[in-house]
Amino acid sequence: MSEDNFDEHDSSDGEDKKAYESILSNPSYFSATMKRMLLKHMVKNLPEAAQKRVKALKNLQLEFLRHECTFFEEVYQLERKYQEKYQSIADKRKAILSGQYEPTAEESEFKSDNEEEDDEDEAMMIQERLKSMKSLQQYDANVKGIPDFWLTIFRNTDLLSDMIQPHDEPLLKQLIDIKITYAEDLSYTLEFHFQPNDYFTDSVLTKKYFLRCKIDNEDPFQFEGPEIYKCEGCNINWKPGKNITVKTIKKKQKHKARGAVRTVSKQVPNDSFFNFFNPPEVPEDESKLDEESQNILATDFEIGHFLRARIIPRAVLFYTGDLVDDDESDDEMEEEEDEEEMSDEEEPEPVSKNAKKIKGPMKGNGNKANPAGGEGNPAECQQQ
Repeated sequence: MSEDNFDEHDSSDGEDKKAYESILSNPSYFSATMKRMLLKHMVKNLPEAAQKRVKALKNLQLEFLRHECTFFEEVYQLERKYQEKYQSIADKRKAILSGQYEPTAEESEFKSDNEEEDDEDEAMMIQERLKSMKSLQQYDANVKGIPDFWLTIFRNTDLLSDMIQPHDEPLLKQLIDIKITYAEDLSYTLEFHFQPNDYFTDSVLTKKYFLRCKIDNEDPFQFEGPEIYKCEGCNINWKPGKNITVKTIKKKQKHKARGAVRTVSKQVPNDSFFNFFNPPEVPEDESKLDEESQNILATDFEIGHFLRARIIPRAVLFYTGDLVDDDESDDEMEEEEDEEEMSDEEEPEPVSKNAKKIKGPMKGNGNKANPAGGEGNPAECQQQ
């Protein structure tokens, strides 16, 4: 091999080494797990005096978290107080939706500062598109209240629309209100109020969510505020033959000896929105929860939070389209997809808990994946 070739090879090695050192000096190239290992190793290699200062900072962080826990406790009490004030407004909304109350001309006057007339051509195009999709239902001019209010919201909310089956819709049309009640302990209940219907005898179905606000001694710095860790549904008193959470299938069975064939009927679970009221039970030892139940509960907790923090207090805005559960533009969506492709090779974060993390005060910010500013209702804020 010529000397020139050796020089070229050495130059290439030097460039590779520089590139390698550049990667090592830029943690953004690493997965979350690698970053964590790198930083821990870095701290271990600090001078002993500096390591002691880091430990002192961690003790200060624990002190901060204890104050934060108290903060969430006070936020919960404030939320309970104001829910009583909100309830009179919610009751009036229910009366308007059901047709029990007709707003006055003055109450019906509303013009948003940023409300603009739709482009005529665009409006006509959308109108025709909706008709072709059979999404635009025609109602009688003398209709009472606002028909299909909650069903329309559910249909147009990604998180909820996936739960709704065609056989659920006639029953969801009878849903006239969803109410929140807060208990003194760390929990809240969603009440689904229905008109008399052909499916069940209940007028109200309930779903209760339990939260905890405590600092885990084994992993204290993962504390981000209250988290949903358990929920309870209710028994639905279905009328005979009207239970849409099960379906009957028929199977043919052949007798091994005689060869005779008989048909047997069997009830099996059926996909339905109303399975929401029959969630998996959470055992005392949460590690014994199987993976399927964990996934069901993770989605359930997200839905429970989304209903409480976003849908119920701002229902009319979701109905009119002023709010949607995904406000990102197409460009932002494409950018997000590109970012996801870039991070496909990163190692996933280990999930140690099934609980739904809630951060900040009680108001949600509309981010479905990370509803920062969520539950914030820790009544019994335990510090361990």
